Amino acid sequence: MPLSIINSIASWFLKQRIHQIELFLKYPNEVQEELLMNLIRSSEQTVFGKQYDYLSIKSYQTFTERIPISTYEDLEPLIERTRKGEQNVLWETPIKWFAKSSGTTNAKSKFIPVSNEALEDCHYKGSKDLLCLYLNNNEESEMFVGKSLRLGGSSQIYENNNTFFGDLSAILIENMPIWAEFSSTPSSKVSLMSEWETKIGAIINETKNENVTSFAGVPSWMLVLLNKILEETGKTNLMEVWPNLEVYFHGGVSFDPYREQYHKILPHNQFKYYEIYNASEGFFAIQDLNNSSDLLLMLDYGIFYEFIPMDTFGTPDQKAVRLADVQLFKNYAMVITTNGGLWRYLIGDTVRFTSLNPYRIRITGRTKHHINVFGEELMVENTDQAIAKACQITETEVVDYTVAPIFMKDKEKGGHEWMIEFKKKPKDIGAFQKALDETLQSLNSDYEAKRYNNMTLNPLVINVARERLFYDWLKESDKLGGQHKIPRLSNKRDYLEQLKKMQN
Repeated sequence: MPLSIINSIASWFLKQRIHQIELFLKYPNEVQEELLMNLIRSSEQTVFGKQYDYLSIKSYQTFTERIPISTYEDLEPLIERTRKGEQNVLWETPIKWFAKSSGTTNAKSKFIPVSNEALEDCHYKGSKDLLCLYLNNNEESEMFVGKSLRLGGSSQIYENNNTFFGDLSAILIENMPIWAEFSSTPSSKVSLMSEWETKIGAIINETKNENVTSFAGVPSWMLVLLNKILEETGKTNLMEVWPNLEVYFHGGVSFDPYREQYHKILPHNQFKYYEIYNASEGFFAIQDLNNSSDLLLMLDYGIFYEFIPMDTFGTPDQKAVRLADVQLFKNYAMVITTNGGLWRYLIGDTVRFTSLNPYRIRITGRTKHHINVFGEELMVENTDQAIAKACQITETEVVDYTVAPIFMKDKEKGGHEWMIEFKKKPKDIGAFQKALDETLQSLNSDYEAKRYNNMTLNPLVINVARERLFYDWLKESDKLGGQHKIPRLSNKRDYLEQLKKMQN
């Protein structure tokens, strides 16, 4: 069958879903309420459902009064029972897959239960909807004439008590339908290789002569791969390697610090960038418009959403609200109840709503990855945007960064200390520092107030990292590749001190 016909059939099939998406756009709160009740009804006979008497829960209010908000540590004993082979603990159907979350450096691994419903009705449905929304916005797309270059995690699948665990990307590849294998590159065998540096070479060998039309992966690691492909082929940009490239689907970390570097290697004004928001726990949101930074919250994936305002998070006044009660431009910690058996689970991400009709969000950071030692409420969204702006002003490029507080000592004021690895260093580090500090003040009024006349915070301090410092740090922690991320912000100095030690 000619590729153009395959492209047309695939596009038609994927776009059929748009009518169901329109249903939850029209009735978002009703869809969410019904979904919650279905999750509760289907779990009445589980260990968890019996513990909290799900049989008698008939409303959202009773659900919130009875079920506590939980962290992974709270649910871990029940998850461990399932990992040892016991079923019907948190979820009604058998669970044999567990997504081992990457966590941040030195953090303990989590094993997130992945039910068949979570695989089919959430993760795979999200992947198909991503294509549906992209194709709906780009009628002329010929994406299926070629292949999608996917860059997943570097973990293989491991067995334990007849249950299996690995990176989410490895689980998805292991279970994906045969048609997805044909439309992707590299092969599953290469995608599941565990040694990052060997894997990169194998990916290059398999993909450089393919007709690649799209990419999917985390921006920081994808950039490493794409630059190596340019080195290997001797080409100056990726359109010379793959002339039919049209879109990059990205997620996992903010795109802002890397945007200019992508524009350099993809100098094509029609090339599209589409952001997704997914994690081991679920697939949550998709960019639904061309050239947008907002993500449409997907409401029919078997996930019920709640949100805790960050101004009360972790205090006695902390209270979760449902979707119908969120406000625009306010930072929230996200709480999810899922068809994988996570009940009122604090995922650790923070978001803010940019639209309430439909519900669109932006990811602003992590509940643990912000700095609020001096009341400055600095979020990852702020620092990512400030880095991008400072790079633009000083014509520099950044590989990675992390920030920690400088604690007050005696009469000395506090501050923020940065470790930044540059791909292209600034001619004047003082000019970069000034641009970074001023942009942060323009983005965050709390930070600006603390910086006013150096009242509470001294000017920020920048350490210029040696080449490959962050890479070596991740390698030492066995965290190279795929889904692993640098912790951007911390209220402690642990990460920064480890880096400074390696730097010296």
